[in-house]
Amino acid sequence: MSANLPPVADNRAELTVRGVILGVIITVVFTAANVFFGLKAGLTFATSIPAAVISMAILRAMKGSTVQENNIVQTIASAAGTLSSIIFVLPGLIMIGWWNGFPYWTSFAICALGGILGVMYSIPLRRALVTNSDLPYPEGVACAEVLKVGGGEDSSTESEAENKAGLMAMVWGAVVAAVFAVVVQTRVFASDVAQYFKLGDRGAVSGYDFNLSFALFAVGHLVGLWVGVAMLIGALIGWGWAVPYYSALTHAAGAAADAAQATWSHKVRFLGAGTIGVAAIWTLAKLVKPVASGLAGAMAAARVRAAGNAHTLARTEQDMPIGMVAVVTVICLLPIGWLLGSFGAGSGLGGSLATLVVGGVAFVVLMSFFVSAVCGYMAGLIGSSNSPLSGVGILVVLAAAMLLVAGVKSHVPPEAGKALVAFALFVTAVVFAVAAIANNNLQDLKTGQLVDATPWKQQVALVIGVLAGAVIIPPVLDLLNHAYGFAGVAGADPAKALAAPQAGLISALAQGVIENNIDWSLIGVGSIIGVVIIVLDELLGLGTRSVRLPPLAVGLGIYLPTSTTLMVVVGALVGAFFDKRAERGAKPEPTKQLGVLLASGMIVGESLILVIIAAIVAFTGNAAPFALVGDDFAVAAEWIGGIAFAAVMFVLYRWVSRLALGKS
Repeated sequence: MSANLPPVADNRAELTVRGVILGVIITVVFTAANVFFGLKAGLTFATSIPAAVISMAILRAMKGSTVQENNIVQTIASAAGTLSSIIFVLPGLIMIGWWNGFPYWTSFAICALGGILGVMYSIPLRRALVTNSDLPYPEGVACAEVLKVGGGEDSSTESEAENKAGLMAMVWGAVVAAVFAVVVQTRVFASDVAQYFKLGDRGAVSGYDFNLSFALFAVGHLVGLWVGVAMLIGALIGWGWAVPYYSALTHAAGAAADAAQATWSHKVRFLGAGTIGVAAIWTLAKLVKPVASGLAGAMAAARVRAAGNAHTLARTEQDMPIGMVAVVTVICLLPIGWLLGSFGAGSGLGGSLATLVVGGVAFVVLMSFFVSAVCGYMAGLIGSSNSPLSGVGILVVLAAAMLLVAGVKSHVPPEAGKALVAFALFVTAVVFAVAAIANNNLQDLKTGQLVDATPWKQQVALVIGVLAGAVIIPPVLDLLNHAYGFAGVAGADPAKALAAPQAGLISALAQGVIENNIDWSLIGVGSIIGVVIIVLDELLGLGTRSVRLPPLAVGLGIYLPTSTTLMVVVGALVGAFFDKRAERGAKPEPTKQLGVLLASGMIVGESLILVIIAAIVAFTGNAAPFALVGDDFAVAAEWIGGIAFAAVMFVLYRWVSRLALGKS
């Protein structure tokens, strides 16, 4: 493949055999841990930064290692944190009783073909969303800082003393975040500070949940003030109005916490999905011009290469040739068409096979580009870890199911309803694999831009990472299915069954649309909220360039649980306050840079320890292997954990401010 790609101007190590081998090994280990963690907790963790740290520790002992080589390792391994998100859809086929296990080659093909398409689609988007964009890319920036400081090539510092200070800030941020996460696992510190309460006597409930996560706090610092404010507004819409309103309307029963969570899960999330859907369409419309410009740039680069002048292209503009992108895309779509046909024929839908195959491939092509653009934008806005992939999955499965109802349902017997649900989930799984990889690719390409990496080498590395992840995901899923089962599946032990909440929700939506018993009014109300926020954001844009209200961020605030959003908001507010104070100090820019490095270190420390904890949980089968106290200590743990979190954060930021001035 590399024979047709542009030459490199120097001989530095970048896409090396040892880097590829190391990246594949890390990918396999992290993917297994992420699949289990995601099925159990409903969350996956980003693996780019932990992989970069491990890579630097190993390659530093070898001759000739470079920041760019370490970047390739983390690029390959980043597939572990994203492709494993297929668990948000694929278990749904077992939950509806269509599959009894995960057929290896079918599952592998979904992950591999969808993932490679995600890589291909993100290539023309790179220029629009990375090169010519001011999106913050919090995790991409953090990973670049880790690579530059850890590799001793941080060009943003002007002296050895400042470089040492940056390394200290990152290391102590990582150490403190890791230690705090371990103490949380002992349950001496609570994992969050939460309270749920009833409002009046009509059954209305609400609440809040501040997750004591240094990584979420750090993401808030990195995304900036107005993204944080937008997420806060979304949380206020969700928990200040929607949860109380719908819980009172339905007279939600049970304890306040249970009633509030049930209302959010079954009602408010659909409002958020509607808001995200409208905001996503608006975002895509705004991206038409820059994407067209990016494609024109890619074509121009292809003409330069064809003329034999590839050496004149800047290193950071050397994408995989657009002709190769088109060929690989077609090569992926052909077996996808065969997969859809095989699945449809085996489902008893053979009478509509042509419609299913042609329509399914067209749906994959168009919807995949849509989700690639939207997921890339969301990842750039708030980071890959916090991007609501399950919200995108909701939109995709709704669209797939509605098209099946419109074009196929009337042509098949009534008993084929379950087969239609299965087909909707199958198509959604393919598109979701595209979304998962696109959600991460642009973050990696942003990291590459900041460390002077070659885009086409990263794109090849991403394909390698996709294949490595696709190899390991099916057997891990099958192992966990036989060992634990999934909640709600006949024969599964409720005490051991894995929750897989997103897969349950998405499969229920597919059934709701096919069986015509879904509440569209919720998505409609969310769409209206999205339109209002878009108008407000555009009005703000007319008056000022700095104050904005990103509609997708508001949608995320409604859709995501407060355990995710509120600590991001706190981080954004504290980060803005820190930067404002830094501007009044003697060394504003070095101080701000140390704040970024401190936040990056927090993400590093917590991400690494989560990998280790997930592996221990998986191997021991004990959900709380480090617990020192029981449930009776929960109230005290909230107070102790909350106070300790605030105190540690205050000390860290004060220390960083003094460090910037050369004080210890």
